[in-house]
Amino acid sequence: MFHHMVLFILFQDLVDAASNMLNHTWSGVNDSVRYSMSSNYLIAMEDLVKNVKVNKSSDFISENLDIKFCAAKDCNVSLFDIGVTLNKTTGILKTMAMKNLMGKLKNTFRKTEHTDLLLSVTLNNNNDSKLEIKLDFPFKKEKSNRKFHCVFWDVKKSDWSDEGCFVRSSDGEDIQCECHHLTAFSVLMAKGDISTETLDTITTVGLSVSVFSLLLFLTIEFLVWSAVVKSNLSHFRHTAIVNIAVFLLLADCSFLASTSPESLSDTVCFVLTVCKHLFFLAMFTWMLCMSVMLVHQLIFVFNPLRKRVFMFLSSILGYVVPILIVGSSYVYCKYTYRPYYDKKTCWLVFERLLEGSMHAFLIPVGTIMMTNLFSMVVVIVTLVKSSVPDSSKADDKDTAKGILKVVLVLTPIFGVTWIIGFFLLMLEPDNPMFEVANYSFTILNSFQTNKQNKPFWYLQMKTTGGLRRNLISCLILHKYMMDIKESSVLKS
Repeated sequence: MFHHMVLFILFQDLVDAASNMLNHTWSGVNDSVRYSMSSNYLIAMEDLVKNVKVNKSSDFISENLDIKFCAAKDCNVSLFDIGVTLNKTTGILKTMAMKNLMGKLKNTFRKTEHTDLLLSVTLNNNNDSKLEIKLDFPFKKEKSNRKFHCVFWDVKKSDWSDEGCFVRSSDGEDIQCECHHLTAFSVLMAKGDISTETLDTITTVGLSVSVFSLLLFLTIEFLVWSAVVKSNLSHFRHTAIVNIAVFLLLADCSFLASTSPESLSDTVCFVLTVCKHLFFLAMFTWMLCMSVMLVHQLIFVFNPLRKRVFMFLSSILGYVVPILIVGSSYVYCKYTYRPYYDKKTCWLVFERLLEGSMHAFLIPVGTIMMTNLFSMVVVIVTLVKSSVPDSSKADDKDTAKGILKVVLVLTPIFGVTWIIGFFLLMLEPDNPMFEVANYSFTILNSFQTNKQNKPFWYLQMKTTGGLRRNLISCLILHKYMMDIKESSVLKS
């Protein structure tokens, strides 16, 4: 009896000492060292608790650690208000709840924030073939609009994973997790889940319309190519538009193939991520080719581009540059030991500002959008200037109509509506404008491509993605660009 009492006191002292370590912020070291220290601390404490020899239920409580052992067949214990339920036939259930450790552990699991508590569960001397453990995590009501993820600490990856765990229910005060294995568990909160049934329906319908329109356009373009491509200018336009349509169609198909990431192998998921990354970038670079060509024709009316020069430069920009961006981003992630893609979404990873492979998509797309926006301004200014010398009310109305037409046609062709996606990145889910921007982005863009799992800000977020361009807008742009050209020549 005395021997057991001494061991009890010694173990309690050890728990108190380990608890005191968590009171410090560990801010004297860089992130990499702190991540390693916190992971080693968690593993060491789990090993300690796992190897403690006990044969009856008992508990040890300190400021940051709450440890409980359960020898009964039906275990229902509470640690720092975390409820743990496990039915077993044999063995000792060992549980440990921790405070002030979650913020020190690495977290690149989607776009999530950590909660305050972490729970470690082990089971000794048990031969049950199947185990189901239920965990009830308390959470603050002001965070009830967040999406929750039940996760466990993956020792091999030194990061969180949700494999084998899922959120069973949320009753407004607790998050109930159910897992089919034992280890260190916690709950992560996504910055916001913008996926809704309505948005998914809009996206599905939009994707169907987009694919059909693209196939129809490419078929017609193939049939009439020789009849419509009669000059260098028309050849430039058709070449750019066809490439935009082809890459958008390929991107659509890649998104469609990855709508159920959980059913795909790691290799297939990786290939689809690379395809989407490459095809969308190629689509945008050909948008850039078109906008630059249009501005050049408007500014240098009597110095048109030579066909060989245009084809050479546009091929470099439209084919080579996207391949270099995708290839370099993958190599960088591989040699810096950062994830290139998320297996749960088959898309790029967004960790935080300027961190994560997602920026190999966001930065080029953002740059192209700003350039294309500038091109739109140049077109509008050219229209206004061309109507100034003989200005009249009728001419003013025609100019206004022309400007409106330019905006309506060039906005989707140049991908300008993707700007809304960047606003989504900056807005918090509880911002009143977030839902407005979310639905606007979905409605404006879904009819050209898929919205599938979080291409724009995952770390937990879904987006609709896409070029928003269809057969009608392509044909209108065709004619209208020629109108702009002729108008500029006549009034120069």
